[in-house]
Amino acid sequence: MRRFVRITALVAALSASLPSLAAEVGISNATVRQPLPGRSVSAGYFSIHNTSLQAVNLVAATSPWFEKVELHQHSYVDGMMRMEHVDRILVAPNQTVHLQPGGLHLMLFTPKQPLQLDQQVPIELVLENGQKISVAAVVTKIPKQ
Repeated sequence: MRRFVRITALVAALSASLPSLAAEVGISNATVRQPLPGRSVSAGYFSIHNTSLQAVNLVAATSPWFEKVELHQHSYVDGMMRMEHVDRILVAPNQTVHLQPGGLHLMLFTPKQPLQLDQQVPIELVLENGQKISVAAVVTKIPKQ
């Protein structure tokens, strides 16, 4: 019995000294653009805040309102702006990454229903450690250039 108590105390002490396995991640300012008439693609933007001492990777996103959601980035190659799929978005410890026009963003393909302004679109973000974060992104209009 003493051995069990010692092992239990040791496990408790080690557990208290290890950083939390669940990442401390928050999401703010989540929006989805209303697709242009006749288009079947949209973009999603938000800020992802990592308040933990460990880096986290956003590796996927899904939404029941779209056929497919991908992580994307804009880049300039040979003087041309390109959009490309990325496998992950790294958020360093105690940092914030902004998904925004002209940079990192979500691409949302083939809406399953029309998107109305100010609706809240459910999106689930998936971190590399398996943690899932539910987000309600507000539908906004694409600003006129």
